[in-house]
Amino acid sequence: MSTAKKFAGQTAIYGLTTIISRMIGFVMTPFYARVLPATANGVFTVVYSYAAIINAVLAFGMETTFFRYLQKREDDKQIVYNNTFGAVIAMSVVFLTFATLFFDELVRAMTAGVESDIVNYKFYFKCLLVILIADAICVIPFAKLRADGRPMKYSVIKCLNIGIVVLCNVFFLFVIPRIIAHQWIGADWFKDWYTPMWVGYAFLSNAIASVFTVLLLLPEILKITIRFDNKLFKEMFLYSWPVLIANISFIINETLDKAMLKQLLPPGISDQQAGVYGMCAKIALFLSIFVQAFRLGAEPFFFSQAKNKNAGDTYSRIMTYFVIMISVICVGLVANIDILATIIVDKEMIRNKAGVMVANPYWAGLGVVPPLLFGYLSLGIYMNLSVWYKLSDQTKYGLYISGIGAVLTVVLNYIFIPEYSYMASAYVSLLAYSTMMILSYIWGQKNYPIPYNVKTNLAYIVTSIILVILSFYVFDRNIFVGNALLILFAGGTLWLEGKQLKAIFLKR
Repeated sequence: MSTAKKFAGQTAIYGLTTIISRMIGFVMTPFYARVLPATANGVFTVVYSYAAIINAVLAFGMETTFFRYLQKREDDKQIVYNNTFGAVIAMSVVFLTFATLFFDELVRAMTAGVESDIVNYKFYFKCLLVILIADAICVIPFAKLRADGRPMKYSVIKCLNIGIVVLCNVFFLFVIPRIIAHQWIGADWFKDWYTPMWVGYAFLSNAIASVFTVLLLLPEILKITIRFDNKLFKEMFLYSWPVLIANISFIINETLDKAMLKQLLPPGISDQQAGVYGMCAKIALFLSIFVQAFRLGAEPFFFSQAKNKNAGDTYSRIMTYFVIMISVICVGLVANIDILATIIVDKEMIRNKAGVMVANPYWAGLGVVPPLLFGYLSLGIYMNLSVWYKLSDQTKYGLYISGIGAVLTVVLNYIFIPEYSYMASAYVSLLAYSTMMILSYIWGQKNYPIPYNVKTNLAYIVTSIILVILSFYVFDRNIFVGNALLILFAGGTLWLEGKQLKAIFLKR
């Protein structure tokens, strides 16, 4: 079997789970949009922006370190498992202690000083602590399942997690209100404590699912032994801490703009603007799903191929077909953006509580989608390029690159959000990821050259940009013109690359 075909198989196995999980989560988006007000969705968006940063800290870069040292210590994989899991648990204990001691101060920081939000945010933060600690405990056991080649167990647990989130959300936000409204059995008991249209139930649902996931992973967790190698841990720490900082910087690029909308916009509109931005960004998340699927398959595969003499050619081919796929997806999403927007946030004109037809506030934010899409395209290419510093043990470059991206994100959002709101965040995201992509390529070719087909890759990217501009701006999101452009692009791509793809995937 060809290495490219093997990679595609691994990406399909591990990535399909992510796609299914994210798609189920995506189905919940219109549910939130209809059940919760825009301000509540803004709260949800902002709080999980902070959570993403903390998650990166607790993981401590140990997932990447785990895969790297499995390759370096093939003679003793158990000690690698012990060390990486122990590091994550130690970080979790330190964080939980800190969060408990400074609970009130942290809650006040999240509310941006709005006293009326304190009580609700205390509950959100308690749920958040449960989610963060439970998810941290699961990081290395999930990585172990991937490394051991057990995709079915990995997939089942991931899907069960999302299923529980969905069921709990439906119960709290849909079933209970119906029970109360129709005076069904238990209605009086629910009335005593239930708060309608409260975003806290979304956090509670996630906390329940995270705890359940830990229980499902107990068989893997119980395989940890007391044996710990201090010398190896020091070596792993030197490898992982730049990965940690790089991951934090990446999360800042990905999520801090939403938190900054809360901090920098007037209190009367900040939650709504953050909610509109977060909801419209869900359309671009279709592309993010593909990028995430690629990362899950790519990371263990790239490390496993590192010792092969043709590894560079393999990485180059993977990059080219990744660029092709992601470029086609960009054009396809924009071509059908009105359909996706209707699914996610309802029609362009909706009835308010008084029965009057008014403009749906979410549709005003659709302009963020094109820049966010090409930001994710740049991010996906950067993830592909990052193989050079991970394989050459030069993870400090990941720190430099992501750090520069984070600085751009913070500084430019701080400057432009007060005037341009979430549109500034979308274009700053594109600029930050593009900068990271370019820096990674330049430094990578100097330190760990890989023969990427730059001209071909650029041709597909530029073509997709032109088609997106035509579809979204020139033809004003016309679905027929957009899909005609998509068909031309996909057909032309298949005609140009069909022979190569057939040779790769039919090769035995």
